[in-house]
Amino acid sequence: MSEDAQLATQKTVDFRGGGFAPQSKKWVGFIVFVLLIGLAELGTRTGFITSLTLPKPSDVFATFVDLWQSGLLWKHLIPSVSRLVIGAAIGASVGIGVGVLIGLFSLVRAGLVPLVAAIFPIPKIALLPLFVIWFGIDEPSKYALIAFGTFTPTVVATYGAVDNVDRSLIRMGQSFSLSWFSIVTKIVLPGAMPGILSGLRVSLAIAIILLVAAEMLGAEYGIGAYILEAGSLYDLERLFVGVTILSILGVSVSAVIGLFENRLLDWRT
Repeated sequence: MSEDAQLATQKTVDFRGGGFAPQSKKWVGFIVFVLLIGLAELGTRTGFITSLTLPKPSDVFATFVDLWQSGLLWKHLIPSVSRLVIGAAIGASVGIGVGVLIGLFSLVRAGLVPLVAAIFPIPKIALLPLFVIWFGIDEPSKYALIAFGTFTPTVVATYGAVDNVDRSLIRMGQSFSLSWFSIVTKIVLPGAMPGILSGLRVSLAIAIILLVAAEMLGAEYGIGAYILEAGSLYDLERLFVGVTILSILGVSVSAVIGLFENRLLDWRT
């Protein structure tokens, strides 16, 4: 067989270089969500699921509409969002800064890693009474709790991300006589950014949990105060409305981080 005939009979192999590139299929998650809501509605209407354990999703939606129309939604949501933004911004910014310092400087690592390891396992909710004693029952204690709860996981994620930067890239930068500052800003920080943003997802989820805990103590308005009041009255519709608002808040936070990932990590595509 001639060489041309052999080439003609060869099987073409599809390019597989993009096999590990995630593809966005948002409609799948939406379909799963709708199916779960539909099953819950069907189960509660048929009596398979008792109303004492799970309210009808349609009743929850009607309660949410009433909360919206009465204006109470914004009275509870705006204070919660402001507490979350201020507390998480303080904790995340300080956490990223400390984490980068730990990753870059051996002396800072030796001094702070044992301290971070000691305070990281402490349940932050258990410190709420202490923060109330230190900062009072008003807003500063809530900011402090959210900031502290966001700080420790952000530090751990940040210096872990810095440690995982490919050292061959750093040595390559040194071989091209790049300055220390250029290596940090052009190699280390961009290489660590995926790990930092992944850590922020976890840190902000913890911040939402601590937000609810803080608002259940001494807050007149807020999603946590709304859930506490609904639970004390055994009002399942209002309780699930509060849980739904928290879920929407968590999805919104994740979407914002996703926007930062698309903007800061476009070099990965």
